[in-house]
Amino acid sequence: MASEEHHETFESTDAGASLTYPQQAGSIRKNGFMVAKGRPCKVVDVSTSKTGKHGHAKCNFVCVDIFTGKKYEEMTPSSHNMDVPNVSRAEYTLLDINEEGFCTLMLENGDTREDLMLPKGTEESDKLAETIREQFASGQELAVGVLKAMGEEMINSVKVVNA
Repeated sequence: MASEEHHETFESTDAGASLTYPQQAGSIRKNGFMVAKGRPCKVVDVSTSKTGKHGHAKCNFVCVDIFTGKKYEEMTPSSHNMDVPNVSRAEYTLLDINEEGFCTLMLENGDTREDLMLPKGTEESDKLAETIREQFASGQELAVGVLKAMGEEMINSVKVVNA
């Protein structure tokens, strides 16, 4: 008998919610979501070619990264599975914005979080950040929408709570 002890270490992440799920390429539609080049994307255009001599119709996807705005193209047989990101949205009350652009947000249960920055990187997100700063500076109560997918989060919308 061997006197060596063997310990296995299992690392757990979240509550078992997967970052993506499989979906047949032929059933992914425009304005839906998919993973392209390892990034969560929103589908802006889908075209399907006819079955060729090898028997598979091909789907050509044009999609935009939901966080960076980068455009990707992906082509795959319509019968194959594609990964689709689990995308969720949440709304938080904006309490404060610090000098570096980190936002203090209040969750529904009253807890606060300070790990999200104002959106940046694309023209659209820079405009949104500017809008949030202006509205916040003018003393309006704001709720920000946060988009979450594949372990990333980003503020992607704002609305005035007390008009």
